[in-house]
Amino acid sequence: MLKEFKEFALKGNVVDLAIGVIIGAAFSLIVTSLVDDIIMPIIGAIVGNVDFSNLYVRLSSAIPDGLSLDDARKAGAVFAYGKFITVTVKFLIIAFALFLVVKGINRVKNLKPAADAAPAAPPPPPADIQLLTEIRDLLARR
Repeated sequence: MLKEFKEFALKGNVVDLAIGVIIGAAFSLIVTSLVDDIIMPIIGAIVGNVDFSNLYVRLSSAIPDGLSLDDARKAGAVFAYGKFITVTVKFLIIAFALFLVVKGINRVKNLKPAADAAPAAPPPPPADIQLLTEIRDLLARR
C-alpha cells in the first residue's frame, strides 16, 4: 500500500496540482497587497478619504457612533459591507488575471502546428499514371 501511495503522490498530475496551489497562494498574497495597499486607498481618496475596511451599518443600538469595525463588532451586531467591497475587488482582479492566463494558453495552443491532425491528402497522380490505371482496371474487368 505504501508503494501505491508513493506512485500516486509522485504522479505528474499530483505534483502539478501542488505547485499550482502554492503559486495560487503566493498570487493571492500579491493580489491582497495590491488591493489593500494600492487600489482601495486610491478609490477611497477618489470618493472622499473613505477607509473601506471600516465601513459598516450598526444593527444594534448599543453601538456608539465612530467606532472602528473591530470595536463595533465587540459592542454588538454590525453589517460590515466595506470588507465585502474589498473582497469583491480582489475576486475581480484574480478572475481577470486567470482569464488572461487561460486566454494566453489557448492562443499558444492555437499557434502550435497540429501534429495530431490527419495528414493532408496526397496530390493526384500525373495524367499518364491515371490513364494507365484506367487501362489496367478495364483489362481486369474482361
